[in-house]
Amino acid sequence: MPEVEIVLVEPLYEGNIGFTARVMKNFGFTRLVLINPPEMSIEATARASHAKDVLESAVILTSLDDVIAESNMLVGTTGELSKTISHAMRMPYYTPGELRDIVAPVDGRISILFGRENWGLSNDEIRLCDVICTIPTSPVYPIVNISHAVGIVCYELAHLPRGEYITASRCEMDALYEHIDGFLDLIEYREHKQTNTMTMMRRIFGRTLLTGREVSILHGIIRRAEWHINGGETMENEDLAAEIE
Repeated sequence: MPEVEIVLVEPLYEGNIGFTARVMKNFGFTRLVLINPPEMSIEATARASHAKDVLESAVILTSLDDVIAESNMLVGTTGELSKTISHAMRMPYYTPGELRDIVAPVDGRISILFGRENWGLSNDEIRLCDVICTIPTSPVYPIVNISHAVGIVCYELAHLPRGEYITASRCEMDALYEHIDGFLDLIEYREHKQTNTMTMMRRIFGRTLLTGREVSILHGIIRRAEWHINGGETMENEDLAAEIE
């Protein structure tokens, strides 16, 4: 079944970390990851209340890269959204309720990222995410405290059903993205559009929950196209046949 972890990226206030641990335990989640957190003292422990075990077992990291390496799906939360579908950075986006249906079939680790209290996740961090999640709020006061945001997401994801299949690993997906990026270079795709296009690729495949076998098939299709573009010089016929077998 999905293994959900809550990741706070460079949180500013220890009190929010404690409250996050508390609300996670309220809904049955225990894996908390902190990236470059502030020094914690009695305040964090007090805010955690009866969830001290969640707080004390939190994994502390210095880089988001360590999370990415172990995650099957990376979900970025944001209150700032793209204005149109042509701008893929924070589009398409899903509510926490919709997110439940997306992650439910996954048999692997789901890492849900929450950004800094003052400015959230950076564009570079958002670009790495497979799925974008946002909490519908009133335009009168749209800013949600980070621990409250975690609580809303955890509420929607509580008691997830067992996953149906194992999705492709982060390493397999990153290799696919690198292959697509290289293919765009091969076909002389317009350079100024390439970054946005690769972000769209992450959004598309992020919500399709590819298996490792499906990733292999896509590699094979791209390699066949590369073989034809290069006049059959990049791989032997028998290797090509094996790729798409």
